[in-house]
Amino acid sequence: MTEAMDGAACGSRYSKIEEDLVVLGESFGLGEIQACRFLPNGLMNGNWRLDTARGSFALKRIMDVPLPLARRNLAVLAELAGAGVPVGRPSTAFAGETVVEIAGRGYCLIPWTEGGHRPGTALKLDEATDLGALLGRIHQNLNCERTARLLPPGPEQVRASVTTVEAARSEAERFLALISALESPLAFDVEAAVALSERKLLLDKYGSEHPGTDSVGPVGWTHGDVQHRNVLWHDGKIAGVIDWDRIRVRPFGEEVARTATVQFGGEDGFLDLERTAAFVAGYRSVVPIPVAALADAVERLWWKRMSDYWQLVFHYDRDDHSCDHLFLPAERFLAWWSERREVVQEAFAAMP
Repeated sequence: MTEAMDGAACGSRYSKIEEDLVVLGESFGLGEIQACRFLPNGLMNGNWRLDTARGSFALKRIMDVPLPLARRNLAVLAELAGAGVPVGRPSTAFAGETVVEIAGRGYCLIPWTEGGHRPGTALKLDEATDLGALLGRIHQNLNCERTARLLPPGPEQVRASVTTVEAARSEAERFLALISALESPLAFDVEAAVALSERKLLLDKYGSEHPGTDSVGPVGWTHGDVQHRNVLWHDGKIAGVIDWDRIRVRPFGEEVARTATVQFGGEDGFLDLERTAAFVAGYRSVVPIPVAALADAVERLWWKRMSDYWQLVFHYDRDDHSCDHLFLPAERFLAWWSERREVVQEAFAAMP
């Protein structure tokens, strides 16, 4: 029925997929499933491409959010597709549901969108501007009357949560203790220990400059993870935005800052300031967010990166190594950013 798959490479994301495909094919009326190919780019969910008698589809095993929340997000996705935002309209099963459950495993299906993922430095300046403008359109459409029945209006401001210097240092020491207790540390453990020692030095140097627990805004419904792994490009145009699992109310500036730093920095160890400025100008051509709000969001994101160890939580606390490759580049980027906060702020003050 399907092409051969290497289950060893994907662990639980492959578990039961052969058996589930039979039910999924019947539920969605796919006809013959000619090929099933695992997509390794997804970090949190299981993803496959299905080629069927009805065409090609992206199949997702929903592993990162509760299924009722996934259903709500898929309903929002259908509204955005109707408004012309480049997203795939979720397929509906015969039972009328967008999520099909099989033995507690939830799946959704979206028509396949042709395109590829492009990291930040692969974008031309006008493409970076287009990405910023699209993020602005997403924010507009998530917070309009059309989606209000699914996503009620949020507050005008939210209280910021800030990790203390003491808590950040304590977490670094906790992971150092875990590593030192290992009988046979691997290369990742050795590198992580060095990085954690360097993080403690950064905390000593910059800890007094952390932001306060003030109210921040403007806020509204956001995608939550717009970045190169979730944006598809085709012939120089944005063909689709995927992975809508994290829709929730956030400061708009937080998502602008996060998108820019993940898209144009992070894994390269530095932030491409020219493309960041083009991206911000594109966003502000659609959403006139104040410079002060962006500046505050950028500083808060910097401190969040300074005080957070999520990749190590995955590795040591959850025994999930899928994000190991993100840790060291993020540490290099944090060190680079910490020494250049003023020039980073200048990039985020770009005007349309």
